[in-house]
Amino acid sequence: MLKTNFYIKADKAKLNGECPIYAKVNYNRKTITLSTGRYINPDRWKFTDNLRKPVKIQNEKVIKEYLEIFRIKIEKIYYDIQKKELDLTIEEFKAIILGKSPVNKIPHIVELIDIHNEHFSKLVAINERSKASLQKYERIKELIIQFNKKYYNCTDLPISKINGSYVFNFENFLKFESNHNGVIGIKNNTIVKYFNNLKTILNYGIKMDIVDKNPFNKYDGKISVSDATFLTVEELQRIEQKTFTIERLDKVKDIFLFSCYTGYAPVDACKLTSENVIVDADNTSWIITTRQKTGTRSNVPVLPPVLRIIEKYKSKENTLIPSISNQKMNAYLKEIADLVGITKNLTWYVARHTFATTVTLGNGVRLENVSSMLGHTVIKQTQHYAKVLDVNVMKDMKKLKDMF
Repeated sequence: MLKTNFYIKADKAKLNGECPIYAKVNYNRKTITLSTGRYINPDRWKFTDNLRKPVKIQNEKVIKEYLEIFRIKIEKIYYDIQKKELDLTIEEFKAIILGKSPVNKIPHIVELIDIHNEHFSKLVAINERSKASLQKYERIKELIIQFNKKYYNCTDLPISKINGSYVFNFENFLKFESNHNGVIGIKNNTIVKYFNNLKTILNYGIKMDIVDKNPFNKYDGKISVSDATFLTVEELQRIEQKTFTIERLDKVKDIFLFSCYTGYAPVDACKLTSENVIVDADNTSWIITTRQKTGTRSNVPVLPPVLRIIEKYKSKENTLIPSISNQKMNAYLKEIADLVGITKNLTWYVARHTFATTVTLGNGVRLENVSSMLGHTVIKQTQHYAKVLDVNVMKDMKKLKDMF
């Protein structure tokens, strides 16, 4: 629905008494006002019934013709939008009228993902971001295209069409319908991470003045704490005390324990060298590095189990620990779990969770220090580890019991 009316603003009259002519445009039940850049005497405006009557003064004829062209321009833009089936906001419609955003340049979601990913790939090339993170951004692009094809019969669509319904239906699609290598559906925590990726992409679009709002902020899913699997002290000791005669299992054991006692993720741990180790004035060794995923500085003290592993591979490897693919690592960890009698699904990230819970928070290390060592950008990322530890609650309650 479109309607355009012209009016004058008497409060903005020039010294000669002429008032500016404005256009009031009603678009989809919302209104915008636009300056036409033309002026007229208010008495003549009233006498000619807003220039709707026939006029004889040449200047008024020119103004009347200009306003008609102005109106036709708005209508042409409107019908072009309808033809392309674009669902634009009033601000986007105004931007097109003012020539700031051509109709064929209305930002689309997949187009924006491509722009973001191209920029991100440049950061990967200079080692400021990880290839693993780029793969996640490429994966979310695939999922968006799959969803658009199924529900909108197209691969891409304007970001203005991404509303609450789109966000809710996309979440359901990920949860119950997405298919990857024959596996139907995606677990909650992965879905939350995908939506966080989308929020990052749209925020990049805002930063680059491509879009003016982030529709994915409507999503409020939370990471499920129960999914954070970690080892207890007894389980960790079982792995430490087990001797493996098979070299690959012995190597994986060391890599896993290194991560348990440092909290390093795979992409960071495999790149550590002797240059990342420093000794302070108190003769304490530290691993100093920048987390590739977040770009944050991270200093982790070298605990005795870590020092033993570093010494073991000092003359064998160029890095602090051997390098192995994540896929092989997780497969071998399943063997280790069976051999030591651990029923939990061991992955490299279980080691990171173990560092956060059993090794640090469980031994009274302050939350903010754990957050710093993990390379988290906000402490909320670390807080969910603290929530799963009843041991800290028990320690505090013991103090209370002793008082009574």
